[in-house]
Amino acid sequence: MNKIINKNNKLILGTVQMGLKYGINNINGKISREECNKIFEKAFESNIRILDTAEAYGNSHDIIGKFHENNPNFKFKVNTKLANNIDLKQIDGKISNYLKELHIDQIETLMFHGYNSYHKNKLLIEKMVSLKKMDVIKNIGVSIYTNAEIESILNDDNVSVIQLPFNLLDNMTQKNNLLTQIKKSGKISQSRSAFLQGIFFKDLNKKNKIIDQLKKELIQLKNLTIKYKCSMQELALSYCLCQKEIDNVLIGVDSSEQLVKNISAAKFKIDINLINEINKIKVENVDLINPSLWN
Repeated sequence: MNKIINKNNKLILGTVQMGLKYGINNINGKISREECNKIFEKAFESNIRILDTAEAYGNSHDIIGKFHENNPNFKFKVNTKLANNIDLKQIDGKISNYLKELHIDQIETLMFHGYNSYHKNKLLIEKMVSLKKMDVIKNIGVSIYTNAEIESILNDDNVSVIQLPFNLLDNMTQKNNLLTQIKKSGKISQSRSAFLQGIFFKDLNKKNKIIDQLKKELIQLKNLTIKYKCSMQELALSYCLCQKEIDNVLIGVDSSEQLVKNISAAKFKIDINLINEINKIKVENVDLINPSLWN
């Protein structure tokens, strides 16, 4: 059978759990600094070279920066996101602080933390372009949620990175041909929400209004893991990693042990027939696969 081989170096490590309690399956709260350091070490040893963070992620900047300061041989590239209420007059000081906090010389990708922030701050992009020319930042990006937002950004030559949700339910069928368009435009696509905030691993029999409304599709996914003899972790990660149109896949973890399991799951060789079966699943109410709309 045809197999598609995954590459671990596509992975980006998300750090929101390091600064905030985050995720539907997170019962332990913020990760301890000691465990964060273990995660960073394991990630670097496993050829993961990019971290994803944001000003809004609690003290994650400080966690990353202290690790860099104390471990000069473990130097990550770092994507970070601006606060939504950023003022044009504050940008120079803000970026200077980011570099100091993260203990880096250049921001890999400076992102708007949402489409509305991007749309309302077009003058700010001019300033970001000048910072890019000075090598203070390498890329300008936008973190988006919807297809319409992708379409709006496609023709903006200043934006070189689009971070978008993509997973077993927010799949190739939901995205239509937008990932191909991103690729053709020369932009970098980074997917997030590979595990849909952990909902793929929840007990389907426990009362939860999101799970109740997605139960049919979640059962379909569970049946695929049985049919193809794989774990849900392997199914979810390999599906994202096998997409040629996606340059990077962002994952978050709660522990170094969980990261090891994810790295192992990423090695699963997904069959083209399995990919086709996943693409047949379509959630009609797209609000259900947008965690920002969950209450």
